[in-house]
Amino acid sequence: MPVVVVSGTGTEIGKTVVTAAVAAAARAGGRSVAVLKPAQTGVGPGERGDADEVVRLAGPGVTGRELARFPEPLAPETAARRAGMAPVRPDAVAEAAGKLAAEYDLVLVEGAGGLLVRYDADGGTLADAARMLDAPVLVVAAAGLGTLNLAALTGEALRARGLAQLGMVVGSWPKAPGLAERCNLADLPASAGAPLLGAVPAGAGALAPGVFRSEAPGWLAPELGGTWDAEAFARAAGA
Repeated sequence: MPVVVVSGTGTEIGKTVVTAAVAAAARAGGRSVAVLKPAQTGVGPGERGDADEVVRLAGPGVTGRELARFPEPLAPETAARRAGMAPVRPDAVAEAAGKLAAEYDLVLVEGAGGLLVRYDADGGTLADAARMLDAPVLVVAAAGLGTLNLAALTGEALRARGLAQLGMVVGSWPKAPGLAERCNLADLPASAGAPLLGAVPAGAGALAPGVFRSEAPGWLAPELGGTWDAEAFARAAGA
């Protein structure tokens, strides 16, 4: 898989930290990694964006790149329109990712918000870029109540477009999971129609980068270069 598209069931659910964990696991396996953030919103000139955060956490051997950044924390199309700037179109995302794939072993394309957030006035989405790239999509989900419906909708949207869902990762697993979180370990794969491939602990992004890199493979399944086992994790969580 030279290119993996990282999307989510919504915003602020841990996509950037999951992207960093996948990058760190790939680096631990000796692969070179590039992270592409097509549209960074809510960040001004000189401020750190999501790609910068992935590089900080995942470390040497990871390259971060943005196609555009817009100052207001809005959907990419809205943020571009309000800023009077050109939007980022799906074909530009696919072209940039394809060029990076010729130079790096793995390219991670981190979207903004959910799968069908609009990037341009024509309704272009991250799903369109994934289709152009023929790339699998890794979906980041929340741990608790409300996540099952969103996971099901995202999986249905992927299947309707003929896109492969690589799997799901819980973006922020709580230290003290409740009943809903524990049940969701089994229910998320059933709702999404895709395997659960990891769970990143809450607060992982605040770890020192060296600690993050050493622990990241333990949060991810072998399909993502890690050692995480879904059944063992569920037993330990009391699911």
